[in-house]
Amino acid sequence: MAEEASHSLSMNRRVAVTVALLATFMGVCKIKDDNIVQAMQQAQADKIDHWSYYQARNVREEIASSMATQLTLTAMGRPATEQAAYAQAVKKYEALAADQKIKKEQVRLQAERDQKTYDDSNYRDDQFDLSDVLLAIAISLLAITTLTGQRWLYWMSMVPTAIGVFFGVAGLAGLPFHPAWIMGLLS
Repeated sequence: MAEEASHSLSMNRRVAVTVALLATFMGVCKIKDDNIVQAMQQAQADKIDHWSYYQARNVREEIASSMATQLTLTAMGRPATEQAAYAQAVKKYEALAADQKIKKEQVRLQAERDQKTYDDSNYRDDQFDLSDVLLAIAISLLAITTLTGQRWLYWMSMVPTAIGVFFGVAGLAGLPFHPAWIMGLLS
């Protein structure tokens, strides 16, 4: 009886220490994950802003181009004395259209960089999400271990613990391990 009580106390201590370590590790991962989620939100907002600027530049380019075409066509029916003024106005609108085209391309490239930033951050966010789920499963198994006193259950809880810690460390260190097939099932 005393040996069984000692075994139970030893198991409960082991479980308590394991749960405390996992909870601490999860807290550290949560801080980093929250920062990554904030970066994702910012990248998404930036991407939307840049695509809006792209559309605005596109509209400006089209208006300037249309105006140049309209002035060119109008100039054909005007006297020769007015042709120079029309030609100057056409050049102005053609230059404006060319400028908008260049600026539009710059904004498009920035929007694509924003998407890459988002995708890169999401890659790491998935690592933390999987780590969080696996460590929650491990803690649940550890709680059942305390209730049942089954040693095998403790060792079984080490499987999701090891994998969860692995993905947490991968997220913290920026390692290229991504659970794409699991995340595909969960999304």
